[in-house]
Amino acid sequence: MSKADYYELLGASKSASDKELKSAFRKMAMKHHPDRNPDDAAAEAKFKEINEAYEVLKDPQKRAAYDQYGHAAFEQGGGFGGGGFGGGAGGFSDIFEDIFGEMMGGGAGRRGDGARSGGRERGADLRYNMEVSLEDAYNGKSAEISVPTAVSCDTCSGSGAKPGSSPVTCNTCGGVGRVRASQGFFSVERTCPECQGRGEAISDRCNDCSGQGRVTKERTLSVDIPAGIEDGVRIRLGSEGEAGARGGPSGDLYIFLSIQPHEFFQRDGADLFCKIPISMATAALGGQFEVACLDSTKSRVKVPEGTQTGKQFRLRGKGMPIMRSSDIGDLYIQVVTETPQKLSKRQRELLEEFEQISSEDNSPESTGFFTRMKRFLDGLAD
Repeated sequence: MSKADYYELLGASKSASDKELKSAFRKMAMKHHPDRNPDDAAAEAKFKEINEAYEVLKDPQKRAAYDQYGHAAFEQGGGFGGGGFGGGAGGFSDIFEDIFGEMMGGGAGRRGDGARSGGRERGADLRYNMEVSLEDAYNGKSAEISVPTAVSCDTCSGSGAKPGSSPVTCNTCGGVGRVRASQGFFSVERTCPECQGRGEAISDRCNDCSGQGRVTKERTLSVDIPAGIEDGVRIRLGSEGEAGARGGPSGDLYIFLSIQPHEFFQRDGADLFCKIPISMATAALGGQFEVACLDSTKSRVKVPEGTQTGKQFRLRGKGMPIMRSSDIGDLYIQVVTETPQKLSKRQRELLEEFEQISSEDNSPESTGFFTRMKRFLDGLAD
């Protein structure tokens, strides 16, 4: 029985471009795919013929031979042996990746070379949590940290092979890093289980790292913390993470910073806030006090007479420095009037006397509040 014409099988003309040929193949392959035609022997046979046709016509040399000699070009003695379905290094797996791989996101084909070059995997990134004081965040500092991590094995220089030996080509995949397995009509490609995609195998492993090319050690690293650093900021130390397997590049180390709570100051961006209690006498008569600042100086705060609880005083340029800027935030002082406790007999007498001679002008806020409250209650009664 004579074989069908390859162009007719694909529904394409002899002058079809590579793009048109591929498009025609996709259309016919999808139509006769076994998954779409279960238990249909005719569709299955047609599907195989379509793939055989495209395997020949997609190759410029095979197509030229077919155009000149027809099927005879691939029969025994025709000079193109092995050109049928499943022949050659490309085979049906490559066709499947070219056509159906695009529909599933692409990028899956031709992974053998990538496995070879990517055999030295990049090491993992590491995270280190670090707490610093508000003073350190203000001034900046250089700190040393100890990080347990995987480092390149000194004995084998990261190769994983015993000194004097070297990795050899993997026998299972032939150095490609991937192997193919036939499943029905399909040839499925997967990562080589023997070398995990590296394409190399170690026959004589290093005793110190067991062939991994890296060992776990504690490293001491220096970290520069810039002035004005904020809570939650991370610092990246390039290539200071985990070493890659068998000489692969190292990952990065990320320092996650948190600012310790301070005894006196609360921070909001570049500004600082501080609550300071003052006596009732200072609030009533006025006075002054000193406050220590993070720049190691003292600032004097003057309290006018009649100062109420919650009054804020702003000290310009006494807050936090701003990273990558010459600007500095402000310090806000909030006073809280403290009610005296454990009064002596004389103190009580003086306060009672003061209460008796007080007028509405001495406590305008409380007087006004209770006046409004009385009017509200009178309105309810009406």
